[in-house]
Amino acid sequence: MTEKDTLMRIGELSARTGASVRSLRYYEQQGLLTSTRTTGAHRLYTEAAVDRVHLLRLLYEAGLSSDTIATLLPCVDAPAEKVTVDTLDVMQRERERINTQIAAMLTTRDHLDVLIEAATGHLDRQRDAALTT
Repeated sequence: MTEKDTLMRIGELSARTGASVRSLRYYEQQGLLTSTRTTGAHRLYTEAAVDRVHLLRLLYEAGLSSDTIATLLPCVDAPAEKVTVDTLDVMQRERERINTQIAAMLTTRDHLDVLIEAATGHLDRQRDAALTT
């Protein structure tokens, strides 16, 4: 397999990751993703870009900002060499923020369970009443 066979254009990366072309360009602009360029200025990505984009999407979906992600990525690329006390602090803060969000979401889910149970009971009673009349 040649190097050309292992590279993909932005459209293929988009299709394989579910990220829009616009998002991929944004990731590059923020320094979160890299590509090479053809002589016609088309972006080319390696296979490793698929995993990187999946990670970026997870981090964004968890509420991390571009700046925070940029701070953490060196630890992904070379963890033993790039970790700093500041980076560790950022990771711990983000983890705590996510834990707080999870707790809030679980509480909300529990409230919804109560509402669903009450609504289901109400509709069941209405149906039963309609059948008996």
